[in-house]
Amino acid sequence: MRRTVATSIIVFAVMMLGTLVTILYAKGYRFIPQKNGTTIVEGTGLLVATSEPDGAKVHVNGELLTATNNTLNLSPGEYDVEIVKEGYFPWKKKVIVQKEIVTQVQALLLPIAPKLEAVTLIGAQNPIVDPLNGQIGYTVISATEERNGIYILDMNANPLLTLGSAARQITSSARIDFSTATLLFSPEGDQALASVGSSTNATGSGAFTTTYLLRTNGFNDNPQNVTATIDTILEEWAVLQNKKDQKRIDSLPRKLRPLVRANFKNAKYSPELDKVLYEASTSATLPLVITPRLIGANSTPEQRSLKTGNLYVYDIKEDRNYLLNEANNPDAIKPNFIWHPDSNHLFYIQDRRIYITGFDGINRTNIYSGPFVPDFFTVWPNGSRILILTNLNSTDSPYNLYTLSLK
Repeated sequence: MRRTVATSIIVFAVMMLGTLVTILYAKGYRFIPQKNGTTIVEGTGLLVATSEPDGAKVHVNGELLTATNNTLNLSPGEYDVEIVKEGYFPWKKKVIVQKEIVTQVQALLLPIAPKLEAVTLIGAQNPIVDPLNGQIGYTVISATEERNGIYILDMNANPLLTLGSAARQITSSARIDFSTATLLFSPEGDQALASVGSSTNATGSGAFTTTYLLRTNGFNDNPQNVTATIDTILEEWAVLQNKKDQKRIDSLPRKLRPLVRANFKNAKYSPELDKVLYEASTSATLPLVITPRLIGANSTPEQRSLKTGNLYVYDIKEDRNYLLNEANNPDAIKPNFIWHPDSNHLFYIQDRRIYITGFDGINRTNIYSGPFVPDFFTVWPNGSRILILTNLNSTDSPYNLYTLSLK
C-alpha cells in the first residue's frame, strides 16, 4: 500500500515538474549549464519571422540565424533584423524583443527585376480608377471610329484569362466622339460620367461640354445626355459617398469616433479596415484609446503629436500612430499613397519613381524607375502587380497600360 502511494506521489511530482518546465520553456526560459556546475534560468522572447515569398534568410545583428516561417529565442533587447532572398530587394527593420513576449515581423519581398507586361495594345488615355479599386476606365483614340471610345478594364476578372481580354468597350466614337472624354466613376463603380466637347462653344467663346451617363458593365448603345442634370447627379453621388464614409466611422470602436472626426482629414482606410491613412486637420495630441498599452505591439516609434498638414497612419487595432510624410511648408507636395491589399504596405510616387513602404514608414524601397506617366498608377486587387501608363519612351507609340509584376 505504501509503495503504491509513494509511486503515485512520484508520478504526480514528475508530471508537475514536466508541466512547469513546459510552461517556462514556452515563456522563453532556458536552462543554461555553467562551468562551475550551476544552472542559470534565463527569460527570453520569441521572434517570429515570416516572408512572402517564404524561404528567405533571416539575419539578426548581421548573423544568419534561420530561414523565414520560423521562431527564434532571443534575449530581451533591440535587434537589427534583415530578411533576404536572392532576386528580391532586402527587407530591414529594428525590432525590440521583450521577455516572454512574441514579436512578429512580416516581410513582403519584391523582385529586383519585375516583369513588365502590356495590358492594352491600341492605346489608353485619361485612365481613372473606380472608388472600389476594381475597375479602370480609359479612352482610346488611336484605332478606328468603331474601336475608339471608352473602355473598362476589370481587374477582378478571371485570372485564367489574358490581361487584355479583361477590358471591355462600353462606348464607341462612331456617333459621339468619346475618344478624348474625361471620366468620373460613381461611388459604387457601376456608373460613370463621360464629359466630351471642345474648349469653345458655338459662338466662339467659353467652354462647351456635354456629359453622358454610362453603365460600366456593358456596351451603351444610346448614351444618356445628362448635361442639364449633372449637378443633381453629382450631389446624389456625394451623399452616397458621405454615407459610406460615415458608415466606416460608425464601425470604429466608440472611443475612436470623436478622435477621427476631430483630427482626420482625407482619410483612406486600408483594405482590411484596420488602419487609416490621413492628413492631420489640426495640431493636437492623440489621446490613448487602449490602456494599458498592448504587449508585443509594433516596436517602431510612434508619433502622437499631430501637426497640421502632416500625413500619418493610425493602427486601429494597436492604437498606434506613425508619421508618414511631413509637410515642411504649405506648398509641399504630398505623395499620393495607395494601400497594398495586405493593409501593411503603401505605394507612392516621388521624383518620378515608384516606392513601397511599410505602413509605419519603415523600409522604404524604390521598386520602379523606368518611364511612366506619374499622374496615374494603381495596384492590382490581389497585390500581384501594379499598373502604370507608359509608351516606354517611344515617340512613335501611343501610351498603353502595363502591369509590373510584384511576385
